[in-house]
Amino acid sequence: MKYKTTNDLAGFDFTEAYIGEIRAMSDTFTIGLDNVKILPENTKNRDIRKMRTNELVLKIRDAKIVDFVEEGYKVYDANGNLKEKKEDRVVSADAYTEEFKKLIGCVIYTLKKEGDIYEISIDTEDHTYLIKVSGTEDTEEWERFLNLDA
Repeated sequence: MKYKTTNDLAGFDFTEAYIGEIRAMSDTFTIGLDNVKILPENTKNRDIRKMRTNELVLKIRDAKIVDFVEEGYKVYDANGNLKEKKEDRVVSADAYTEEFKKLIGCVIYTLKKEGDIYEISIDTEDHTYLIKVSGTEDTEEWERFLNLDA
């Protein structure tokens, strides 16, 4: 990859980025994203304006998934009557790979770090997932800067 930053999540806006790949292997959590906004304060952004990129690879080192939840939701009819209610479902470790496949093409709602925990909220068409990953370091790698469509 041409550009690489370390521990620079604040230099990106991951909102509305599309997931192209997601995996957890040994001690690394990797997520490939398209439509990531590169903020003017990013250490590699020389344009002093918001840019974007595709095929950004975010890696979290010494990673351990501490929480993986398919968040519950309620469905109402047009009159406000409850039609369906789903409770939160914790994804078991042996189901991670299958659940990751379901998230390909979905959109990041938020991606933030608090302490040593990375929180990734993923929006599917009708509900959300929340993945919390502990880690010691994050790296972001991408090939090129693209203009942000107006």
